[in-house]
Amino acid sequence: MKFTLGFSPCPNDTFIFDALVNKKIDTGNIQFETVLEDVQTLNQWAMQGKLTISKLSYGVLPLVLDTYAVLNSGSALGRGAGPLLIAGSNPVTNNIEENTIAIPGEQTTAHLLFSLAYPKAKKKIFLRYDAIEDFVSNGNGLGVIIHENRFTYADKGLKKIIDLGNFWEKETGNPIPLGGIVINREVDINIQRKIDGLIKKSIEYAFSNYPRLNDYIRNNAQEMSEEVIRKHIELYVNDYSINLGEVGKDTVKKLLQVYQQLHNCTIDYENIFVS
Repeated sequence: MKFTLGFSPCPNDTFIFDALVNKKIDTGNIQFETVLEDVQTLNQWAMQGKLTISKLSYGVLPLVLDTYAVLNSGSALGRGAGPLLIAGSNPVTNNIEENTIAIPGEQTTAHLLFSLAYPKAKKKIFLRYDAIEDFVSNGNGLGVIIHENRFTYADKGLKKIIDLGNFWEKETGNPIPLGGIVINREVDINIQRKIDGLIKKSIEYAFSNYPRLNDYIRNNAQEMSEEVIRKHIELYVNDYSINLGEVGKDTVKKLLQVYQQLHNCTIDYENIFVS
């Protein structure tokens, strides 16, 4: 049987899925048709139910819970790993909410964390994550950066205003729930569990060979240096990626509660995760 699987070309995702999609572990009778896309595209596809298994931002999870359940393996949670709000050389008004803010996608966790910190900000534009540094450098406004841009913005003369991840941690005491892997609820529950286990094995295989980097990770890393690739992996792939556990699950639920408060909606907290 074959399932569609979508994840980003970022090193944390290719590190996680390399062994799974490149047949370095035994997947039995399960095969995967893979699609690599930026996370905001994957978020939009998740809202359409396009893929069977997909990486997504936890910020979009409340909108897709009717279609998808969260797998226990493959998530990006952590401390000190959140989005950064940055500025360029132009003066910044004391009231951050008066500035134009570029955000990497409307349904991203980065947007949700920014909204938690700056609930009155209305002048937002949504760009691909890798276009935001240039937006800020060109003097167009402030920007929220994620992924490898955390490691490169200072080299371009940009400065950090606030670490939105630290803000989240201080407000909640929880690690930062950035992204997870979901599976369509129509898939047989036993197959869901098997795929969950395969992703876990894929991550364990990757760690057993780390810090060696293979061509699959390098070729999808968008010309990052090996140092930045390793920083990326070490920041976003950890024990929560192998298994969310109760702390990880509670953290995801906390993000859903924040979404519920910000959007004045109701969320069903039952059966969020594959069990």
